[in-house]
Amino acid sequence: MASDSEPIAASHSDQIFDVLVIGAGIIGLSIARQFLIGSDLSVAVIDKAVPCSGATGAGQGYIWMASKTVGSEGWELALRSQKLWEELAESLKDQGLDPLQLLGWKKTGSLLVGRTPEESDKLKRMVKQQCEAGLRAEYLSASDLHVKEPELMVDKDTGAAFLPDDSQLNARRAAEFLEKGNRDYSSKARYAEFYNDPVISLLRSGSSGEVEAIKTSRNILRSKKAIVVAAGCWSGSLMSDLLRESEIVLDIPVKPRKGHLLVLENFNSFQLNHGLMEAGYIDHHHTAVPLPSLSTSGLLDDHDGQALSVSMTATMDTMGNIVLGSSRQFAGFCTEVEESIVNRIWERAGEFFPKLREKPLSDFSKSREVRVGLRPYVPDGKPVIGPVPGLANVFLATGHEGEGLTMALGTAEMVADMVLGNPQKVDSAPFSVHGRF
Repeated sequence: MASDSEPIAASHSDQIFDVLVIGAGIIGLSIARQFLIGSDLSVAVIDKAVPCSGATGAGQGYIWMASKTVGSEGWELALRSQKLWEELAESLKDQGLDPLQLLGWKKTGSLLVGRTPEESDKLKRMVKQQCEAGLRAEYLSASDLHVKEPELMVDKDTGAAFLPDDSQLNARRAAEFLEKGNRDYSSKARYAEFYNDPVISLLRSGSSGEVEAIKTSRNILRSKKAIVVAAGCWSGSLMSDLLRESEIVLDIPVKPRKGHLLVLENFNSFQLNHGLMEAGYIDHHHTAVPLPSLSTSGLLDDHDGQALSVSMTATMDTMGNIVLGSSRQFAGFCTEVEESIVNRIWERAGEFFPKLREKPLSDFSKSREVRVGLRPYVPDGKPVIGPVPGLANVFLATGHEGEGLTMALGTAEMVADMVLGNPQKVDSAPFSVHGRF
């Protein structure tokens, strides 16, 4: 990843840090940043590859409350994290910097679109709850929605929940910004990176049994304070491997949920004014098996036993590209592009935006990108954040599925507060590892 600062090179040595963070996605980089700005601790980030090589680099960039349920166990964390993103964007403006340039940050507002009377009723209830919870939210009828998004196909049953304060950013640009900020602490001997350096084992003290170091393919890295595993969908299998020869039995059911996004570069057929998502997307968010056929089911089928769902999502990024999604399926750790799914995304988007039907997808073969990522899915739909039972200085921060970007800063704050013994801004109990699995 390009940056103005050079990474700290890994060396074949025994090195000591206060905090070790395993995983250089948006969660891991945010956690490292929080320790650096909120304490005087030293931090090392370790990754088997490079930043943005997992779910982060394949994300759509939503910082949304529209798709969250008021009062759900993840609501407060999402709300806190959105506030922290907004504060970060404002702080950049105060410094004379441009959050659009540095983060791809745009307060576009969000539209959650329903196309049946049942969905419209549900959206109206959601808007009422969101307003009561203190958010700015509005239900738009078909005519009002058409004014907001002229290219969106509407009929008498179409309506949308509109949240004007929802935002989007460029995940890769945001990760690069966080990484560059972290590297500013390297000159103070407080930060180092060990990329392309897989973690092989945990090294425990013979007397206390506490984990005191990790062994990677090239280094032994010692921790004086905490080790945080933020390795996305690899976190569960990594912990199983690391604990295989110990007496601790821990099954973290994080599994990869594959997703495709279709990016059409320099798209000029029409303009989108907001981020959009079909209402059915929420129903599929934590659903591990195919749902009964619904008008917004998004071409759900079994897809060779992989429980495939496709729901319309659409954004315009800062470079004028249209980003269309999205699919969900369980296909192990496979990240190969599946053209049949890309075609379904295109067809689904065409049902909402008629202009997309005027050209075949093949016309965009030279100006398209397909992003494939593996979301860290947990069956109960909640992130896993907290200490590992039996290993008091090892913490997990994973399982955000498609909400890692939205919840990154709140998660980072939560983990740092746990390690530092600070008062919690958001109750961490719903995300605890202990007694949950």
